[in-house]
Amino acid sequence: MSAQDAFYKTCKSYPGGFESLAPRLGMNPQVLRNKANPNCAQNHPYLADAEQLMTLTGDVSVLHAMAKEQGCVVLRVDTAASASDMAVLEWIAKVWQTNGDVGSEVNTTLADGRVEPHEVEQVKEAVHRTVTALHGMLARLEGMAEK
Repeated sequence: MSAQDAFYKTCKSYPGGFESLAPRLGMNPQVLRNKANPNCAQNHPYLADAEQLMTLTGDVSVLHAMAKEQGCVVLRVDTAASASDMAVLEWIAKVWQTNGDVGSEVNTTLADGRVEPHEVEQVKEAVHRTVTALHGMLARLEGMAEK
């Protein structure tokens, strides 16, 4: 999903949609609709619009889409979470699970002897989930490191 698509989806899925979200963003609902519409040539969301949208809705899909387009991952830093052995084990289990997801997707992709673009996208999604899980585990370990 592109950042523009994520912006549109976030606006559309907000309770009350564009009409209730636009005033909170300080704009007219039609202007917001135009900014969110990927087919609109006139209005485009500014970075400040995306940032304000994520802050108001709590939905950071735009940020994840932007990071993914650049080959990066975004992790929410959970400062309230305890850095414990159990927390690290939970992340390790998540990593194992996502590694299995990657293997399963690759196996499915190669099963018929052809590699199709949509299959590559599914493998890419599974790899992204694994990288995210690995970074989450690393963040927990860093939280446990004695200073």
